[in-house]
Amino acid sequence: MGKTEQIDFLKSNISHFAKFIDHTNLKATACTTEIEKLCKEALEYNFASVCVNPIHVALASELLQNSQVKVCTVVGFPLGATTHEGKAAEAALAVSQGAEEIDMVIDLGAIRDNRFGAVEEDISLVVKASSLSKVKVILEVCYLSPKEIELACLASMNAGADFVKTSTGFATSGATVESVALMRKTVGPDFGVKAAGGIRSLNDAISMIEAGANRLGCSSSIQIIGELQGKK
Repeated sequence: MGKTEQIDFLKSNISHFAKFIDHTNLKATACTTEIEKLCKEALEYNFASVCVNPIHVALASELLQNSQVKVCTVVGFPLGATTHEGKAAEAALAVSQGAEEIDMVIDLGAIRDNRFGAVEEDISLVVKASSLSKVKVILEVCYLSPKEIELACLASMNAGADFVKTSTGFATSGATVESVALMRKTVGPDFGVKAAGGIRSLNDAISMIEAGANRLGCSSSIQIIGELQGKK
């Protein structure tokens, strides 16, 4: 299926489109009722996952048990400046509480120092601690040069991660078409690329998929699906 055909198919098949989306609430102020609402919506639309802060993993896991919706959480979030061992411990605890996907923030300082051995070690420790759970590495592309994005992608692949992800959504900017296209070009056709940060409309989502994303981190998921359904 070519890219144009894929987009046309997704536009006409809401259930398939929903599987691109990690339905997200990473607000510091998120409370129990908001997480319950997030999980209810995820079940209704059968999104790929809910992405929540670690404090909410156990609750989300309980609410989503026996469903196809996975529980995703974040590690070293949002700065990536936690120790490597601390990130691994955080990932292991999250997995023990039911997390099936881990979105970790890369060691940005090590990238700036050109210490990519340390970058790989950081990711590798989280991969090992995450057992069979998928690991997505958040590059925070707004802080990186194109060359650093390429090297960070290669480090993520070498360390055994499953995805590279553009952004936390808490930095100066989020996903761009250019960064997603560069990440896809670097990792090839079979590795995961997640776009996140600033995806608020159907047009935003389609642009990221066209650029090469096969997962989207969205807090505006319901609005995007509503656009697909022809709602204002």
